[in-house]
Amino acid sequence: MESVYEPYFDPDFDSLIERMYPPRVCIDNDTRQDCTLVKVDSANKNGILLEMVQVLTELDLLISKSYISSDGGWFMDVFHVTDQLGHKLTDQSLIRYIQQALGAERRGGKASQVETCLGRIVRAKPVSSTEYTAIEITTMDRPGLLSEISAVLANLGCHVVSAVAWTHNCSAACILYVGDEVNGGGPIADPERVSQVEKQLDNVVGASACQLQQLGETRPVRLASPVGGRTQMERRLHQLMSALDGGDYDSWCDGMTSSSKDECRGTVRGRTTEVSVDIESCNEKGYLVLSVRSRDRPNLLFDTVCSLTDMKYVVFHANVSSKASLAVQEYYIRHLDGCTMDTETEKRRVTQCLVAAIERRAFHGLRLAICTRNRGGLLSEITRVFREHGLSVTRAEIGTRGERVIGYFHVTDVYGNDVDSKTVELVRREIGGAIVEVQNSPGSGRFNRASSFNTTTTTTTNTTSSSNSQERPRFSLGNLFWGLARTPFQQPRLH
Repeated sequence: MESVYEPYFDPDFDSLIERMYPPRVCIDNDTRQDCTLVKVDSANKNGILLEMVQVLTELDLLISKSYISSDGGWFMDVFHVTDQLGHKLTDQSLIRYIQQALGAERRGGKASQVETCLGRIVRAKPVSSTEYTAIEITTMDRPGLLSEISAVLANLGCHVVSAVAWTHNCSAACILYVGDEVNGGGPIADPERVSQVEKQLDNVVGASACQLQQLGETRPVRLASPVGGRTQMERRLHQLMSALDGGDYDSWCDGMTSSSKDECRGTVRGRTTEVSVDIESCNEKGYLVLSVRSRDRPNLLFDTVCSLTDMKYVVFHANVSSKASLAVQEYYIRHLDGCTMDTETEKRRVTQCLVAAIERRAFHGLRLAICTRNRGGLLSEITRVFREHGLSVTRAEIGTRGERVIGYFHVTDVYGNDVDSKTVELVRREIGGAIVEVQNSPGSGRFNRASSFNTTTTTTTNTTSSSNSQERPRFSLGNLFWGLARTPFQQPRLH
């Protein structure tokens, strides 16, 4: 018998290297006047880039530029960041939190809590599974879907304390944190109760069950423990949408060529996308070079890195920058197994996934901000009004802050078109003072401004001139509200 010798890898080796060479974090406010530089040097490991971007995104920070490089077992990164107000990071508690989260936490330390510029409390401690139950739903999108789901939960005595719903290319995914009123507002613990909730929700999405099975998704409804903070929930939504292989991006990249350089543009609800992905081979170094160009927006870097990480690709070098409203991202990547994309099929898949990951957050239709007193069945009431007036929810995020519910809904008509002003006024009157602001999507022709109701009016005029269209979005009171509304799972018990 021939003896076969294989190298031995100590499973504790990586953690040993990390303990010997802990991450070094430098917060530099002196080099540039317009932003703060967050510099991180650390031992390289799989997923480290996503961890860093996740920390900064969780703190509501805007990343305008980033330089990423890895050399052997070492990883170096520089982020140009500001807060949502466009200010440099001067709050010492915020700086200390970043240093702890990116550095000390990996050495076994514990990052303290911090308050962001938007007034949101961020803690290292994730949402406990003893507080709420998370319900994950994936299905094919249709008008009134969220209304039907929330109505079923209200009838079952399940109080929705937070919810995030995304739709893209006829697919839908949502995560809801619910408290069982039968159990005093706690998680759904009784197995029979769990089965009852799953069965009722299965009936709601049952019309799409056959399509889901064809796409490989066998469990459209799943009750689970909460996934953690905001960015963990958003990453989970990306994963749920990606699981719907054909449903999420089947219509993308119709113009793909057979050359090594691929470019993809698609449509969402009849609108031309503003995302392009070019793929080139760097044979000298064995890298694949991804060039991604799109409209700049918050969370763009997180969405891209999240998609690459979930596809098992490792980023060795990257250069990310934004100018006016355009964001340019360039990544030098290899697959986790060391291989590059050798087939056109793989290049097509990566291109599709990146375009879909970026477009899932695209702002289409009308955005209605909600702020009202928290009460049982509120989500069901609001979405019922939308459905009765022929509106379809394309994206939604709501959460509780003390005794109030804050959130927003993106709505179109059932055909994906803009909503007319008469319908908006009827909806506002029926819902009442809960709607505090209405804002149109970029490029929409129906509403030229953001209007506020029952609050101080804040208007943002959209013009058609080419110079103004290239300006970087500025801060407004409306933006501040949206930032507050983007925290659906920071619940009262965590504050």
